[in-house]
Amino acid sequence: MSPLLRRWHDIALPDAWLVAGAIAQTVWNHAFAFPLVHGINDIDIVYFDASDLSEEAEADHAARIQVAFSDLPIWIDVKNEARVHLWYEAKFGYPIEPYISTTDAIATFPTTATAVGIRPGDGGLELCAPFGLSDLLGGIVRANTRQITREVYERKVDRWINVWPNLTVVKW
Repeated sequence: MSPLLRRWHDIALPDAWLVAGAIAQTVWNHAFAFPLVHGINDIDIVYFDASDLSEEAEADHAARIQVAFSDLPIWIDVKNEARVHLWYEAKFGYPIEPYISTTDAIATFPTTATAVGIRPGDGGLELCAPFGLSDLLGGIVRANTRQITREVYERKVDRWINVWPNLTVVKW
């Protein structure tokens, strides 16, 4: 188990999950015999706290977690999925409905292979994989068109195919 998951109690956020690229890219690195952190820019941790939608609270949690895990060589990105709808339109050009949970948010992640979350639970790992694990384990990149645009998908694919050239990309 990763150092982050072993110390998950230090995250201490409601409905928190380790998600997206950190999982998919670790799987791809293993599958394609790359070093463990090859191509991984950050580690995404998401949580859901509808009782505090402030940017300040999210930033405070992110800073606390950065300090707690300062021994890890990769940036940790912490996001409150309960507040994504507040900034999404400004960043991507169109509004979205508020999420109702972290798992609701994970189901909108840009690709089927990255719409995955894990966290410790009941003596093992709890998994959230709304599209299953076939694409992730098979090195297949397929758009989850529920929320993203073609441009967002193609930007991700362009970067990923340069870093992990053995991926199979399903066109938009």
